[in-house]
Amino acid sequence: MPRRLNLPDSASVATPEADGKLFAPSAARNSEPLTKALAPFVPPQGRALEIASGTGQHVVAYAQAYPDTQWQPTEIALDRINSIATYLAEASLPNVQAPIQLDATTPGWGAQTGSVDLILLSNLLHLVSQTEAEVLLSEAAQALAPRGCLVIYGPFSRDGLLISDGDIQFDASLRDQDPELGYKSDTAIQAFGESCGLVNTQTVEMPANNLLLTWQASS
Repeated sequence: MPRRLNLPDSASVATPEADGKLFAPSAARNSEPLTKALAPFVPPQGRALEIASGTGQHVVAYAQAYPDTQWQPTEIALDRINSIATYLAEASLPNVQAPIQLDATTPGWGAQTGSVDLILLSNLLHLVSQTEAEVLLSEAAQALAPRGCLVIYGPFSRDGLLISDGDIQFDASLRDQDPELGYKSDTAIQAFGESCGLVNTQTVEMPANNLLLTWQASS
């Protein structure tokens, strides 16, 4: 069940617009660097599944940049599904499927999506518990096609250490609302991915102290 959290302006806060779309300033800021960083991992042809697509701003940017890939956005919240659908209708992109409702922190979805070549998600793991994050990774490992990639973007602690005052404050604000939330350790998440049979490929430093963690499924 999605949590209702009081998030700072630097987080993935979305505000409604008159046409039914939601607009997230953070998505507007990070769409370009994320789209560029995905280049080594997007299959030239194949299926990409975006977990927690949010407002829909990201998937439009991805689909425009990588038109030979078929994109499937997902969300748990109906208002965000409606927002994604509105962005897609405006963009009129032939390589994006209609958004579907999916809670990736619950067991079982990995066997229901069909084989996918890329799974990606942004700014989610710090908003779920460690247990939920591990469910997400283990299900993603099941859904990936051979040699498929899992890409996770967001704020992480570095082996348990927070590296800026802003990160310390944001992490504390999340844990004050729910002790199970907060930044996950990059090394712990990488190790859990490996325990699911995935191979760590590379970690990419991103703007604003964020990371791009990546894995590949075995052949």
